[in-house]
Amino acid sequence: MELTLLTVPDCPNAATFADRLAAAVAGRPGLAVTRREISDEHTAAQAGMHGSPTLLINGADPFAAPGQAPSLSCRLYRDEEGRACPAPSVEELRRALAAASDA
Repeated sequence: MELTLLTVPDCPNAATFADRLAAAVAGRPGLAVTRREISDEHTAAQAGMHGSPTLLINGADPFAAPGQAPSLSCRLYRDEEGRACPAPSVEELRRALAAASDA
């Protein structure tokens, strides 16, 4: 499984996302996260970035809404209560990884 974390330079939510992702992959040997910094709209579109931070699992963003356009913008996620947060929860990340493993 290929995991890529896309961020813009100095993204304020990148550290939180990276920490939660590290917790989600803990205990799963062989899973490594590649970090890629994106600094222009063209590269964001090519990479499939839907705001910073974006996680790609095998090249797909499991948290993107259908038809969501690529973007270089700041990205917020929603928690279980619908509140804005800087990253998906560890459990949401684990579910996304499990779904990708099953596919």
